[in-house]
Amino acid sequence: QVQLVESGGGLVQAGGSLRLSCAASGSIFSISYMGWGRQAPGRQRELVAHIDRRGHTSYADSVQGRFTISRDNAKNMVYLEMNSLKPEDTAVYYCNAGIQLYYGGSEYDYWGQGTQVTVSS
Repeated sequence: QVQLVESGGGLVQAGGSLRLSCAASGSIFSISYMGWGRQAPGRQRELVAHIDRRGHTSYADSVQGRFTISRDNAKNMVYLEMNSLKPEDTAVYYCNAGIQLYYGGSEYDYWGQGTQVTVSS
């Protein structure tokens, strides 16, 4: 089985920074894309950052210039550096990855259990 486990969430004041980490483990042949989504109370989950196998990144307009996604392919990890945090960034943040379990197999979309980020004003 595959697991994505996030860490690094917490409480921070507006203007502060946090770094989220996510480790993918289990029977993994390869990981194509990785990313981070978030879901605030009463709102739909939104994808805020995405990185492909070659390191090409994309961001939601709401976090562009403040968040930076990176990955370590050797360790099957993805990170999200969050700067200049705002109260509206408060949400549960989820790690996401496209994972192939064996050579020639299909790629499946996996999500972690989430880590809470709270930004106080």
